[in-house]
Amino acid sequence: MTESLAGQLDVLVVAPHPDDAELGMGGAIVKFINEGLRVGVLDLTNGEPTPHGSIETRQRETEAASLALGLAWRENLGLPNRSLEPTLEARASLAGVIRRARPRWLFAPYWEDAHPDHIAATQLVEAARFWAKLTKCDLPGEPHHPERIYNYFCVHLRLIPPAAMVLDISSEWERKAAAIACFESQFVTGRPTEPPTFLDRLRDEAAFWGKTIGVRYGEPFTCREPLGMRSFRELV
Repeated sequence: MTESLAGQLDVLVVAPHPDDAELGMGGAIVKFINEGLRVGVLDLTNGEPTPHGSIETRQRETEAASLALGLAWRENLGLPNRSLEPTLEARASLAGVIRRARPRWLFAPYWEDAHPDHIAATQLVEAARFWAKLTKCDLPGEPHHPERIYNYFCVHLRLIPPAAMVLDISSEWERKAAAIACFESQFVTGRPTEPPTFLDRLRDEAAFWGKTIGVRYGEPFTCREPLGMRSFRELV
């Protein structure tokens, strides 16, 4: 599902698998779209095989989740699930998408994770961001260098990474939860039905991050580079 890119995206969320964007920053995606930003999601793999999924099932779930979030631009780079690597070929493919979509900001997974695909995805985003600005190369399109990479948390390690900022998603939580629930093969089938369910855990996690900034629900983000500020007036 891709609308014509007459201009450019403001935000490109790069996800190792379909559902990672929803889990890590579904609330932010909804908020960005409501604020008038052009948001796209690029899934690097189709996420299959999984115990209860299939390529066709995952595609239907991804389309339903995209609709729940309000996305008009989503693509899949077609890289191999479970063996994702930041190869030169993959870097060139991603850099080509960046040059075509021309986002202002990139979002990638947090760089420390138990899932090798997540680590490789972030390495790939960082390398492709650099390549996308190169001149005198055989990449398609015109050079483009996104201003910044932000990192969302979709972490398989049992840890709480330090957040550089937490976004208030209290008004967006229900839309985020609805998008995640679309991935029934991943988060419902074969999982316990008695509370706390997987979605209950996610709600509790969002409530934890919300508590850190004095709101109901929050999503954490970080960034390897310093964040610039012109004012403290918009801080929660």
